[in-house]
Amino acid sequence: MARPRKFDEQQVLATARERFWAGGYAGTSMDDIAAATGLGKGSLYGAFGGKQDLFHRVFDDYCKSVIDATAQQLRGDNDDENAYTRLSAHVHAVAAATAADTAQRGCLLAKGTAELAEHDKTVADRAHTAIEALHALLKDDIAACQRNGDLDANADPGRLAALVLSVLRGIEALGKAGADEEMLTDIARTALAVLPRPAN
Repeated sequence: MARPRKFDEQQVLATARERFWAGGYAGTSMDDIAAATGLGKGSLYGAFGGKQDLFHRVFDDYCKSVIDATAQQLRGDNDDENAYTRLSAHVHAVAAATAADTAQRGCLLAKGTAELAEHDKTVADRAHTAIEALHALLKDDIAACQRNGDLDANADPGRLAALVLSVLRGIEALGKAGADEEMLTDIARTALAVLPRPAN
C-alpha cells in the first residue's frame, strides 16, 4: 500500500514556479527545486515526473491563473454599461503590475514561451491556447463597449482586441527591459485613447 504524501502539492508547485520564473527552465535544476522545497528528488520525481513534466504543470497552472484573473477583471458583472471601465482598469492594472515588478522577472507565459516554444510542443500549444483565451476575453469586453456606445460599433472587435493584447504584451516586454512607470502608464493611456470612438 502506497504511503500518503506528506507535503502540500500546491505549495511545492508554487515554490517550483518561483524557481523556474527566476532562473528560467534551462537555469533551474531539479536539485535547485529540491533544495527550495525541502523535498528529496525522489519525492519530486514520484509526484510530478521529471523536470519537463514539472515545468509543464507549473506553466499550465500559471496560464490558467492569468486567464482567470483577466476574466475576473473584464467580465465583472457582465454589464455593458461598465464594459469600458473594466477595459480601462484592466489595461492600467497591467501597466501598474509591470511597473511594480522591480525584479523585472516579466511574465512567465512570455518567458516560458520565448525559451521553450520552438522545441517544446506542449509549451507552444498551451501558450497559443492562453493567448487565444485572452484575445477572446478582450474581444467580448470590447463588443460590450460597442453595444453601450463607448466604442465605434462599425469597428471589428476582434482586431481591436488583437491590438490591445499586443499593447499589453508589449508593456510587459518593455517593463522587463526596464521601462519606468511613467512610460508604461503613458502607453496604457495612449492605447485606450486611440481606440475608435463613435462618430458624433
